[in-house]
Amino acid sequence: MNTLRNKVQLIGHLGNKPEIITLDNGKKLAKFSLATNETYKNASGEKVTNTDWHNLIAWNKTAEIAEQYLEKGREIAIEGKLTTRSYDDKDGNKRYITEVVINELLLLGTK
Repeated sequence: MNTLRNKVQLIGHLGNKPEIITLDNGKKLAKFSLATNETYKNASGEKVTNTDWHNLIAWNKTAEIAEQYLEKGREIAIEGKLTTRSYDDKDGNKRYITEVVINELLLLGTK
């Protein structure tokens, strides 16, 4: 049960081609966003779709796969863990960002 404490599974479409960063030590980092949709009918029977955007991070081999195969609009399934980090913006204000660090990536749909 300990492995279930921080697990995220998402299926959605990529917002953009991943941004690939190669660090000084040779490790690769991929940053990209994923859109997930939830559809329901409201009280008057109209179909409503809500889209949520998720920030994703992939490291090393997963980042290389993302660099090679992922394009804007591609449908993927991911599994990972939720992380939050903070940074100071250009005005000195503390900002927080929540990201999903990917453990597994599955390509769905067509090329």
